[in-house]
Amino acid sequence: MIKFRKGSQAHPSLSMLGQNKGQAAMEFLMTYGWAILAAIIVIAVLASFGVFSPSKYVPNKCILSAPLGCVAGTADTAGVDFEVRNGAGETVTITAITVAGCAGTVAPAVGSYAMIDQNVTLFNIPCTLTAGKFKGDMQVSYTKTGSSLTQISTGELVDEI
Repeated sequence: MIKFRKGSQAHPSLSMLGQNKGQAAMEFLMTYGWAILAAIIVIAVLASFGVFSPSKYVPNKCILSAPLGCVAGTADTAGVDFEVRNGAGETVTITAITVAGCAGTVAPAVGSYAMIDQNVTLFNIPCTLTAGKFKGDMQVSYTKTGSSLTQISTGELVDEI
């Protein structure tokens, strides 16, 4: 049995053993902590540049909810053009069309414009747009034949001007 004098420390090899384990654990955590921090910073930088944004790689998109559908849509400095298909199975009457970011008189004139089933109609909204990415929410209000209930088909038009 080893006796220690009052005020003396334990055997040096015993204290070093616990200290080495703690130091190894701390070095392990620090090394992986810095690696994880670096990975998070790289991901944040890539996200800020829009690498993970699929809309950046899709230059043109025109969508309308059922029963109407957007066949094609374009935007330029003179306004927006989009083709609407009637898939309601019956004639619908277009009562109003709005595109956010583009306020103008719709041609052909809506209010009582009748679209026969499966027909495609090109609508034009003249307005002044600036160069860049155009993104506008669309709303097409319509009534079905023999009904006075106004329904709304919503969608989105995205194009590069």
